[in-house]
Amino acid sequence: MSFNASLKTRSAGILVHPSSLPGGSYCGTFGKGLIEWIGKLSKNNINLWQFLPLTPTDPMGSPYSSPSSFAINPWFLDVNELIKDNFIEQNINFEEIRIEAERLDHFDFKIADKLSITLSDLLLESFDKQSETIKNDFYSWLRTHNWVEDFSIFMVLKGQFNNSPWWLWPEEYRLKEYSAIKFFKKQNCNEILKKQLVQWHLDRQWEKIKRFAKSKNIKLLGDLPFYVSKDSVDVWSDKSLFSISSSGELFFQSGVPPDYFSTTGQLWGTPVYSWPKHESTKFDWWKKRFARQFELVDLLRVDHFRAFSGYWRVDGKEKTAKNGEWVNSPGRQLLTSLKNYLGVSKLPIVAEDLGVITDDVNELRNEFDLPGMKILQFAFDGKEDNPYLPSNIEGNNWVVYTGTHDNATTISWWQDLEIELKKDLEKKYNFSNNTSWNLIEMGMKTKANLFIAPIQDILALDDSSRLNKPGTTKNNWRWKLNKSLNEINDNLRQYGDLAQLNLRNN
Repeated sequence: MSFNASLKTRSAGILVHPSSLPGGSYCGTFGKGLIEWIGKLSKNNINLWQFLPLTPTDPMGSPYSSPSSFAINPWFLDVNELIKDNFIEQNINFEEIRIEAERLDHFDFKIADKLSITLSDLLLESFDKQSETIKNDFYSWLRTHNWVEDFSIFMVLKGQFNNSPWWLWPEEYRLKEYSAIKFFKKQNCNEILKKQLVQWHLDRQWEKIKRFAKSKNIKLLGDLPFYVSKDSVDVWSDKSLFSISSSGELFFQSGVPPDYFSTTGQLWGTPVYSWPKHESTKFDWWKKRFARQFELVDLLRVDHFRAFSGYWRVDGKEKTAKNGEWVNSPGRQLLTSLKNYLGVSKLPIVAEDLGVITDDVNELRNEFDLPGMKILQFAFDGKEDNPYLPSNIEGNNWVVYTGTHDNATTISWWQDLEIELKKDLEKKYNFSNNTSWNLIEMGMKTKANLFIAPIQDILALDDSSRLNKPGTTKNNWRWKLNKSLNEINDNLRQYGDLAQLNLRNN
């Protein structure tokens, strides 16, 4: 699969996470709501839907710090589909949860957890009543998805120990001793089965969504963080792949060095990879990780792509990222191995290459012919050589955005600009009060193969609708669209019409 071939023509997409969409009991679950969303995209000539990682989140709601690189977030399990197909029976709790959720103008993690727990209990309760065909399908899926067992055991163990991180568990579980885990599985077989059933149903429901998207020629663009959470089943299951001790002490941790925005850099606290181990296993974990993602999506944005060339390594005891060093990564070997494993001539990957990018990173991206990213909000600092200025975007192997989920909405970005800069931009680019659409049209007029706008910009919303503000821990990942899809159809049509006009004519 090649990037150009998979999109066929220059295309436009929309960035929005399922949790923000209407149509489920509390968010955009993998059911009728997402089918309607994809139908709206198709009807309005919008070719691609981008979303954040579909993995479970951390306690703050971030899907970029997940307890698993392979699992799907239980919050997305659709109630109505399970009832319709007789996997569970109607339950009074569903209506209570729906009413509770409707009182809120934001997505509430506790309500989502409550529904997920109810669903897992009901799925276990009804499993014995399922046909042999259904049971065989489930067990067949488990055999071909080996990661599910460790994930289920890990999550049940976390529940047993009050959601504490694995390095605070009793030694036999922390070290994943065979006899202790075997006994634990036997004693907790039903709780483990619940986790497995939830993952199977999520996978099954998403497969329907993916098939429908394919029938409508809508491409699905997913997202993959480079690093994984310290408190994850990935690290717990095979600590030798990571720079961490068996007791959870980081030998080296990830981050980025000091820059214009931070005098101490950014310290992420995730373990860096033990690359010699990955090389000795011929990147087996990475291959499985990417293969799992391509079961779910057509294209994949890889966050922090620059770390495939070199990464900032900080001693595990440091409190800031200031005292670190650049270390080379075997990214070339990894990506070559991945291409061969997937049997593709070109990796269906978008490289997130934002920030301070050195020549070696550009060379690696170009060698594998991967599209990079350009953010229009970064373009207007008054410097003529700014690489994000549309006039400086060379070639078509790019994905151009107004902003991403981490940026201010374009409306708020514009409001916060200095008055003199605003005046200059108004004069130079004919910017109006409708700045979202100014940037959208500007992006569509570049030569880039793909243009994407967050749904907040298509709806011209301010930062009260922002999904995430990096460096903060409150009120992130909670925004939801409190309108029906029919209510925003005019905006979608305008976006699609503008894409048809500009993408075909440039």
